[in-house]
Amino acid sequence: MDLIDYFMATIDYYTTSDSAILDALGERFRDLRLRKNITQEALAEHTLLSVGTIKSLEAGKGKLSTLIAVLRELGALEQLDQFIPPITISPLRMAEANAREPARRKRARATSDKDKGRQ
Repeated sequence: MDLIDYFMATIDYYTTSDSAILDALGERFRDLRLRKNITQEALAEHTLLSVGTIKSLEAGKGKLSTLIAVLRELGALEQLDQFIPPITISPLRMAEANAREPARRKRARATSDKDKGRQ
C-alpha cells in the first residue's frame, strides 16, 4: 500500500470494533501531527496540554476537548464537519416549506344561551 492509499483508506465502521476504530483514529492524529512536522512536546506546549494527553489521543484514548485543541493547533478544525456533518435542508425543500400556507385553525364558537338550553 503506497502513502496515498494509506491516507485515503477508509474504515468500515460497522464491522470494526470500537477499540480498533479508536486505534485507527489515534494513528490518524499521529500521522497528521507528523505531516505537519510537529513533535508531541511542541504540540503539547502549543495546546497547553501535557505530552501524556497527546500520547493518549494518539493511542485512541483522548477526550473530545483534546481532539478540538489538537485539530485547532494543526489547522484541521474543518475536519469536524466530516466527522459529523451538519444536517442541512436543500434550498428546494426550504422554498417548498415557505410556499405552503399554514393550516388555518377554526375558532370555537361561543355558546349562546339558546345553545345551552338545547343541551
